Amino acid sequence: MIRIHHLGHAQSERIIWLCEELGLAYELRHYTRDPVTLLSPPELKALHPLGAAPLIEDGDLQLAESAAIVEYIIVKHGGGRLKPGPEHPDYADFLYWFHFANGNLQPAMGRVMFLSRLQLPADHPVLASVRGRLDRIVALLEERLGRVPYLAGREFTAADIMSVFSLTTMRLFQPLDLAPWPNIRAYLQRIGERPAYRRAMAKGDPDLVPMLA
Repeated sequence: MIRIHHLGHAQSERIIWLCEELGLAYELRHYTRDPVTLLSPPELKALHPLGAAPLIEDGDLQLAESAAIVEYIIVKHGGGRLKPGPEHPDYADFLYWFHFANGNLQPAMGRVMFLSRLQLPADHPVLASVRGRLDRIVALLEERLGRVPYLAGREFTAADIMSVFSLTTMRLFQPLDLAPWPNIRAYLQRIGERPAYRRAMAKGDPDLVPMLA
């Protein structure tokens, strides 16, 4: 059975959600952030040099990095579900949006978060640059979700599992006003109607009301 080491209010929610979507059995180990630093507690750092979460154990295997874990579980345990194959018309879109989450969206949110904590002037050129980059990324998501119901196309895939954290739970750390983005808000409402998503959030972060608006 897969063991998921989950840090509360973290990207590791992706792995719980994936297992719920695939109907896989798993053991959940929950960790709480340090109340001062908001980083991983010593128990997680003892398992991985970076104190990484998510982290899974599958037999003798230990694996970190959420994208790597998602791909591993889909191929090893999920029969390829939630990942269109090369013959699928949405294959290239799936690859793009799957990697977009950790290649663009989450890093942009993180850069704005860290620079905002420096209390720079609102017109500081570096802060303005990273905020502008995030605005363009969110606008791209808005445009995409105005044309298709899910990021890869007509079907829900792991690309959605990868991206939703940044649009929801990450806003605990870096606020993002979704009022100007109706397609993203409608998309998050569709996600919130998925039983597997509701189960995953209830199990992984029972103290958190999913930020779907």
